[in-house]
Amino acid sequence: MSAGKPLQGELELTGLMRQYAREAQQITAELNGGYHESKKLREIFSRLIGKEVDESFCLFPPFYADFGRNITVGKNVFINSCCCFQDQGGIEIGDNALIGHQVVLVTLNHGIEPSDRASLYPGKITIGDNVWIGAGVVVLAGVTIGDNAVVAAGATVTKDVPANTIVGGVPAKMIKNIQGERL
Repeated sequence: MSAGKPLQGELELTGLMRQYAREAQQITAELNGGYHESKKLREIFSRLIGKEVDESFCLFPPFYADFGRNITVGKNVFINSCCCFQDQGGIEIGDNALIGHQVVLVTLNHGIEPSDRASLYPGKITIGDNVWIGAGVVVLAGVTIGDNAVVAAGATVTKDVPANTIVGGVPAKMIKNIQGERL
């Protein structure tokens, strides 16, 4: 999908999206259906995203993705339980990222006008290296979170987050620059 370009009733594309969504539902049902050793979790998650994840990747289920194939994760990434990734617009997670409980990454938006509500507007979410996203955070389509940033628990991120900052609130605003500080 092209970020920012609306998808308006493109039957061939929506048919393919539905097929991938069904596959993602089947794989996430397997992922969430019982206890799995770390290696097996990585195998199932790799099937979901269509590429192998590094052996340092760690996931605590349950986990939900409605597409799967547009997720890319770096090395030493940790995703805590109950996260939901709507990834049609693309999700890229850098190395050493920590993603807290119940984080929601939303890569699709709808038009505001009633006549445009059925249109989908994809926007890629990019999470840099060494990012910590607290529990209950929502990140909206098109957002980039810079390297070393911290997103406080419960925040709703609607705009890009600069590197080396702490943001929080609804909508998220800069709280502090952390460059050069020990936390």
